[in-house]
Amino acid sequence: MRRVKPLSLTLLLVLLASLFAAPAQADGIVVPEPPICDPGPCPGPFPLRQLVIEEHHVRVTIQDQVAVTRVDQTFRNDNDWAVEGTYIFPLPTGAAVSEFKLWIDGEPVEGKVLTSEEARRTYEEIVRTMRDPALLEYVGNGAVQASIFPIPPGGKRRIQLEYVQVLPAENGLVHYRYPLNTEKFSAQPLQQVSVSVSIQSPQPIRAVYSPSHQVDIFREDDYSAQLGYEAADVLPDRDFELYYSVGESPIGLNLITTREGDEGYFLLLAAPGVEAPDQVVEKDVLLVLDRSGSMEGEKFRQAQEALRYVLEHLNPGDRFNVLTFSTGLRGYASGMQPAEEARQAIRWVEAQSAQGSTDINRALLEAAAMADRERPTLLIFLTDGLPTEGVTDSGQILDNLDRSAPGSLRLFTFGVGYDVDTFLLDSLAQAHHGASSYVTPDQAIDEAVSAFYDKVSAPVLTDLRLDFGDITVYDLYPDPLPDLFAGGQLILVGRYRDAGRTTIRLEGSVEGRTQTFTYRDQRFAASGGPAFLPRLWATRKVGALLQSIRLQGPDPELVDQVVRLSIRYGIVTPYTSYLVTEPDLVGAEAQQRFSLDAQEKFMAAAPEVSGQAAVERAASEGAIADAEVPLAPGTEAAEVIRIAGSHTFRLVEGVWMDTAFDPESMQPRRVPFLSRTYFDLAAAHPDLAAAFALGPQVIVVTGDEAYQVVSSEVQGDLIPASQVEPEELPAEASSGASALPLPCPGAFLGLGLLWLPLRRRVFREGRVG
Repeated sequence: MRRVKPLSLTLLLVLLASLFAAPAQADGIVVPEPPICDPGPCPGPFPLRQLVIEEHHVRVTIQDQVAVTRVDQTFRNDNDWAVEGTYIFPLPTGAAVSEFKLWIDGEPVEGKVLTSEEARRTYEEIVRTMRDPALLEYVGNGAVQASIFPIPPGGKRRIQLEYVQVLPAENGLVHYRYPLNTEKFSAQPLQQVSVSVSIQSPQPIRAVYSPSHQVDIFREDDYSAQLGYEAADVLPDRDFELYYSVGESPIGLNLITTREGDEGYFLLLAAPGVEAPDQVVEKDVLLVLDRSGSMEGEKFRQAQEALRYVLEHLNPGDRFNVLTFSTGLRGYASGMQPAEEARQAIRWVEAQSAQGSTDINRALLEAAAMADRERPTLLIFLTDGLPTEGVTDSGQILDNLDRSAPGSLRLFTFGVGYDVDTFLLDSLAQAHHGASSYVTPDQAIDEAVSAFYDKVSAPVLTDLRLDFGDITVYDLYPDPLPDLFAGGQLILVGRYRDAGRTTIRLEGSVEGRTQTFTYRDQRFAASGGPAFLPRLWATRKVGALLQSIRLQGPDPELVDQVVRLSIRYGIVTPYTSYLVTEPDLVGAEAQQRFSLDAQEKFMAAAPEVSGQAAVERAASEGAIADAEVPLAPGTEAAEVIRIAGSHTFRLVEGVWMDTAFDPESMQPRRVPFLSRTYFDLAAAHPDLAAAFALGPQVIVVTGDEAYQVVSSEVQGDLIPASQVEPEELPAEASSGASALPLPCPGAFLGLGLLWLPLRRRVFREGRVG
């Protein structure tokens, strides 16, 4: 049974909004009518996002590669007027929808599935009418469309949608995508959002991975998987994606690749089954517990519970020993003991008490001396303090253990509280192919240790090695490769040079014997691929670089890489936030200048090894280095940084500027906003459509060419009143003051300018809102 700590999933879209009315064409959409103001003028202006998406719940069942998606949304009208319009649901790109059902407030209603071409015309009409390009990112997608009855002021509408699709598979990976991005379409953050996915397969399921959200994954057996995500008070800003693989191989291996010009990126998933195979690797477990005086009380009780959990979950054939240390050292036994003695060891642990100082060096050396060079050994080390007894120099402790520990030892450290040596704990874990974890005062030690042990309790393959054949790969993360455990999976990212097909070989040890798995005809793409991959690679690399700078000292070359990657990919960490929020970071010369400034800041910063700031920094950098999802800009950074497809944009003087753009060497091609060229480019190039959706002023680089969206002298239907032809004016308007009630404008666009959708309305007053 496997649980993976969440991270997130999210939602989608709606268009129920408002400005002037545009009557439905044969292939069009009804833009919501604003209220009638009698007498006018109307109070205004009125925002484009008029409705609040109160709740958004998604349930997905996938069986034999067929997905049934059930969407349940609640919309609330917080305005003082009724709102009606059209519900638009963009379908996933390439989705082969075989059937759909739609309900509004529990009553079935008729809707229409639009082809991608019909939907494109609909999206373009909305963009033209509302002068808001947000929907352009869905150009190329089909859609479901239905009319919505008026929602009274303060009222709600519940919309439920169900559709069925056959999921595509490539390179052995089944891909599911749900358009969850509602950031641009809700007037306020969602009160509640949830996504749950249930997968059933007649073949064993191997890898299960979401590149878009941190999700909870629950596996009971090899043939099913459940994923879940819940959040409150959020504005989802990306679509939800899921990959999973099936196969009979004991260890499944799959590739996802992306190539942008000369830059190739790959993600490799290697996953054994959830159910422990017949050949589970027998292992040794060494539990080393700090019982110094600072551990006394609740901390020590939780640590004892953590050791109890591990001892109760040893596998047959495992061996163990327990050491506790303070000023001196106590051991349960003089050597490794069989799993059958765990009950006696638990009673021994319960009899221990906390007192004395902290001799970390001696505890580690005694434990290392017990490790068997022929058996995988997990050393689980828990401490809440700095070394205060015996050898106290961190560098000397590291050197001593390096000389004593066999290659079979894997060291996993748990720092409890803030008074720990993060430099020592992280360095120990890195040097001995383990991992470091930090348990803050508001967290439970036993929960942290038990969750960790569930993942590593059943080794399947140790000392992993990968051979990529004729394909040259580099910049791999993680490096070195971790061991593989039942129910777990290896997520490896890296770069590759030349495209092509190759045979990949995975080697590892099983009880001292080398075992090799061969995967033929693995394809590294020559072009295209999912947009998330370069940012995931960059996220992990920045995390690894920050760890190296902290543990080994700032190196100018490493700092320069952090600067350039952070700017290009919008990677904002607590320690690099200033790199992406500086207003003048566009172009190679500016970035070089800032890199030198950053190097001086890193050099001048005093190293912190203990205390709350040090622990939080160590934990943060570790999480980034091991990230399964690209790091997204936080709430504050999102004001000036946006991600669109594979591009990162910075807001510079009102223009969303691609971080790949260099104003000193590139001359952008000007594209008038809402022009025919503008829409044609968006339809032909999905990366440009995603960039254009950011706003009316954008600079984006694709290939070797840069495009700049600019305002035109006559912007679509927004034209000066003096240019309106007389025959376009309704009789009531051309005669002077209108005798009809004035509809409220959707947005005030300035004196002397009129917004004229398909059925043009003109107001002769100088002010219309």
